Amino acid sequence: MPLSSTDKVFLHRTIQLAQEALEAGNDPFGSLLVDANNKILKEDRNRIHTESNLSLHPEFTLALWAQSNLSAADRAAATVYTSGEHCPMCAAAHAYAGLGRIVYASSARQLEGWMVELGAKEGPVKALGIRDVAPGLVVDGPAADLGGLVFELHRLRKERVDAEAEIKVNIS
Repeated sequence: MPLSSTDKVFLHRTIQLAQEALEAGNDPFGSLLVDANNKILKEDRNRIHTESNLSLHPEFTLALWAQSNLSAADRAAATVYTSGEHCPMCAAAHAYAGLGRIVYASSARQLEGWMVELGAKEGPVKALGIRDVAPGLVVDGPAADLGGLVFELHRLRKERVDAEAEIKVNIS
């Protein structure tokens, strides 16, 4: 389904959240949980490094929040907007929580290609698309016109990781 102008507004906010995550020292991911009336219920950004908790992906924390705070009907009617396609952990949490539609700015496949292009070390978990993990979910994305913004955040993250590694080498 083509993305609406409302979808694009929400996706821009997820990219802002991803930038906030990056500025705080985390990987650049941000997400929103939006109800059926387009009201933002909750937003979050990646916090895995600053809070030393690998489960603090924004998509995962939104699924947990929704499970505790929304009825099954409200969860099913909600949309999760995210700067990057859910990882396998987050896709599973989304499906188990019974959340509705997912809209993402950039895909797992794009991220995987960008990491290769940037010379980043391969992660410990295979990058699977949401449909590979939870085939019954309604998913829209990527947003072709937003990929460059998301790529730039990941490029900056890789630059920072390389600089931090260089500092460690020089200290040793």
